[in-house]
Amino acid sequence: MQDVDIIIRRRTLLVAAVVGLLAGCSTTTPTTQTVSLATPGSDEPFPETPVIYSAMPQEEFPIPAVDLRQVSPQFRRQVVDYPTNERVGTLIVDTPNKFLYHVLPGGKAMRYGIGVGRDGFSWSGRATVAYKRAWPKWTPPDEMVARDPRLQPVSKENGGMAPGLRNPLGARALYIHQGGKDTLYRLHGTPEAFSIGKAVSSGCIRLLNQDVIDLYNNVRDGSAIVVLPDPSMREQPGA
Repeated sequence: MQDVDIIIRRRTLLVAAVVGLLAGCSTTTPTTQTVSLATPGSDEPFPETPVIYSAMPQEEFPIPAVDLRQVSPQFRRQVVDYPTNERVGTLIVDTPNKFLYHVLPGGKAMRYGIGVGRDGFSWSGRATVAYKRAWPKWTPPDEMVARDPRLQPVSKENGGMAPGLRNPLGARALYIHQGGKDTLYRLHGTPEAFSIGKAVSSGCIRLLNQDVIDLYNNVRDGSAIVVLPDPSMREQPGA
């Protein structure tokens, strides 16, 4: 239990995306400290925001605070009871319920809310986090460019999209390989708080930028990842 407390303390210390291009990629409260985020000129101020979701001006591309009015409480980062036979450090993506679990010692897990692939672009299976990147460049797969020619300017042949707040991969990306091959699916950040808890992206698993940074800081290359299928969705590998 002491190991869990150390991990929790360390982790808790620790703009718009290209929508026009991609129209359709017992619990414990993490902290009680909050920051008031009133909006200048607005009659409706932001609710008090936990430090873990406050602005991150120290980042290469400063990240704004999360508007938690758009994120249901169950989808906010928190430590939960999570008995499992998976090894500590494993990532488990519960696609039907829109949660990602990072398995901790002592029958616990850090739980994150996620957005997942919309119908026709879901994926499931057991794989590996091959490597991670901070502020990654985004290159849409050829299949995606074929479906949406508007992505041609950021295609592989044109060098992809530069990092930044408008990049669909957000502040961090974890790259998922299976059998030594790139699945083309990622765990990545997003500034679109409204998309957490929904099926919206083209196959990839999105987290709030603040959450994906926390995940990035605590997941090692080579970690196992298990993506559970959603029976309501049909799979389309490589989407």
